[in-house]
Amino acid sequence: MADKRKGRRTLLLLAAVCALPVVASYATYYLWQPDGRTNYGELIEPRPMPSPLAAAAAPAKGRWTLVYASEGPCDAACETALYYMRQVRTAQGEHMDRVERLWLRAGESPTAAPPTADGLIVADVGREALAKLPATERVLLVDPLGNLMLRFPADPDPKRMIRDLSRLLKYSRIG
Repeated sequence: MADKRKGRRTLLLLAAVCALPVVASYATYYLWQPDGRTNYGELIEPRPMPSPLAAAAAPAKGRWTLVYASEGPCDAACETALYYMRQVRTAQGEHMDRVERLWLRAGESPTAAPPTADGLIVADVGREALAKLPATERVLLVDPLGNLMLRFPADPDPKRMIRDLSRLLKYSRIG
C-alpha cells in the first residue's frame, strides 16, 4: 500500500514538474506582457505598395527595399536619409545583396541624384501616387514580396536601423 502511494506521489510530482513550465508561460504571457519592443522602426500593417509605385519599385522586386519618398528637390534631410540608407545597406556585409535602395521623387523638375546615389534606384512618380504611402520624407522598409511593413522616424538613428534590418535578414528566408 505504501509503495502505491509513493508511486502515485512520484507520478504526480513528475507531472507537475512537466506541466509547470507550460502553466508558467501561459500565465506570464497573458498576465504580464512587457511594454518594450525590440524594433526601432514603427511596424505598420503590411499592405502592398500602391500600384503606381509598385511599377517604379519593380527593379527591387524580390529584395528587402529601403524606400525614401520625397516631394520636391532633395534638401539636406533627403541627402542625409539617402546617405543613411546607403550606410545601412553597406553595414549588412555579406547580406547587402539582399537589400536594395529606392528613391521615389515627385516634382515638376527632377533634381540630380546626390553624390551618395551610387547603386540607388531613382524613380520619378506623381504627387498623387506618393500620397498613397503611409509617410513621405521618411525611410520605409518594403519586404521582398512588395509589402510596406516598417516606417523609421523622420530623423533616424542609422545604428538602430542597421540592427532592425540585420535582425530581419537573419530570420527571413525570403529575399
